[in-house]
Formats: sequence, C-alpha cells, structure tokens
Amino acid sequence: MRPGDYLVLLAGVLLCAFATMMLWRGGVPEKAVIRAGGELFGEYPLNAPRQVEVPGPLGISVIEIEPGRARVAVDPGPRQYCVRQGWLTQAGSVAICAPNQISLSLSGRGGQYDSLNY
Repeated sequence: MRPGDYLVLLAGVLLCAFATMMLWRGGVPEKAVIRAGGELFGEYPLNAPRQVEVPGPLGISVIEIEPGRARVAVDPGPRQYCVRQGWLTQAGSVAICAPNQISLSLSGRGGQYDSLNY
C-alpha cells in the first residue's frame, strides 16, 4: 500500500463514523402512546413526570413517564420483557407487553423506521 492509500482508507473510516453519528440516531420524542388490547388507551406529553396505570387481562401495568423518556415500570407478565426494555428515549421506540396486551411507544418527528413501524 502506498501513502495515498492510507489517506483514502482514513477518509473512508471518518466518513463511516460521521454517517453513523448523524444518520442512525432517532428523533426527539414528543409524546408517549399507550395501547391496551389493540385500542388506544392514551397519549401523554413527555414534558412532566407522571405514572399511568393501564389495566390488561393479567392485571395492572404501570407506565412511568419523565421529561423526554418513558418506560414500563411494572407488568404482571411472566417474563417481564417490556420492563427489561428500560427507558425509551427515541421517537419510534416501542415496548410491548404481549401477555398483558399493552404497548408503549414514543412518537415524534424523525422517528426511526424498522419492521415494526414501517
């Protein structure tokens, strides 16, 4: 390899790093959308802390909302997958509590696109 080849390689690595930082980040979330049993339960702005209790077939799930983020804090489901998701902070993020038929998603401008919301 010649010295010019190293410069081209370095430029390629820098371009990939820049594209990763700028293009693969989610948008800023504006509200939390909660669904229960396939129906819209409520939409809550992410500007003030609150807790929302959502009834489902297995019991009550508790959604915790703080400025700029939300999470499923308590769920009666057996495996706790939606609780393990932790805090959702980007628009387009989703936590699904399938056994209790409850989902939490964050919506806003510039959300991520994947197979769930495409």
